Amino acid sequence: MALIRFTPRQLEAFIAVAQTDGFAGAASRLSLTPSAVSQLVAELESSVGFRLFDRTTRRVALSAAGRELLPAAQEALTALDRMARAATDLRSSASGLLRVAAPLALAATVLPAAMEAHALRCPGVVVQPCDTAVDRLIEAVAQGDADLALGPDRAPGDEVIGERLFDSAWVLWCAPAHPLAEQAGAIDWAALRQHALVATGRDHERSVARMGRHWPEQERIVPLQVVEHLTTAFGLAATGRMATLAPAYTERLARAFGLVMRRVSGPEVTRQVCLYRPLRRALSPAAEAFADHLRHWLPHHCTGSTAFTCPVPEAVK
Repeated sequence: MALIRFTPRQLEAFIAVAQTDGFAGAASRLSLTPSAVSQLVAELESSVGFRLFDRTTRRVALSAAGRELLPAAQEALTALDRMARAATDLRSSASGLLRVAAPLALAATVLPAAMEAHALRCPGVVVQPCDTAVDRLIEAVAQGDADLALGPDRAPGDEVIGERLFDSAWVLWCAPAHPLAEQAGAIDWAALRQHALVATGRDHERSVARMGRHWPEQERIVPLQVVEHLTTAFGLAATGRMATLAPAYTERLARAFGLVMRRVSGPEVTRQVCLYRPLRRALSPAAEAFADHLRHWLPHHCTGSTAFTCPVPEAVK
């Protein structure tokens, strides 16, 4: 069956004439001349192949076919209006669904706060956090499983581009009763060798040089236990028998376990947090707007302890 072609303006003219019982009333509603309205109705009649109105010298009334077509015309015009509003919202980034991949530490602390701030500006946008292992962040964006990713500095590969958002110091988290909690000022790395530490995954070996395997055994800081999840490390630290190292931006989660923060220096070690996006695939307007929100909001709100945060927007090649 051949597709019947008509324009929204023709539908508006048809509905207006039907509701006002005449071309003059429809013309006034649509800010057109009666002859222009008549022309639009004639064009629609030509498209559908039958007469929509019975015209006499005294009145204009819907034909039998016109009465049957009117509800469908009204539904079609309503659907077109919804489409126009949706396009406007997307164009202005006011609505849409986007997926943001992040590892547990960021997904549980930084990302929810960023989402809440963004929702105040764009309540129609739904941001869906995707809990993703650090090693899969780049892959999630490259394969389209996530629109954006937020995570530690990693080589982005050929399909993804990374953008450095902020730095956050690696700090010590321990229970208030732990001996290191009573130490005033920053803690030297060498002092940590005298205490039991629990580390999360092998990330500490990559990010904290003195915990790397290439360091001499007498100088290397070796954790007593290595666990998979940060929450497990915080739970063990909460017992007071061990302490753990994690970026300062995990403060909200660490405080929930009753832990206190102690700065570690000599030297201070920082974690770079980056935003990852597809290199060749265009982002939706909503995703583009959320990425811009993260660029401006995160460097200043990524942790409650601003002393441990250094905003440094910079492209990561």
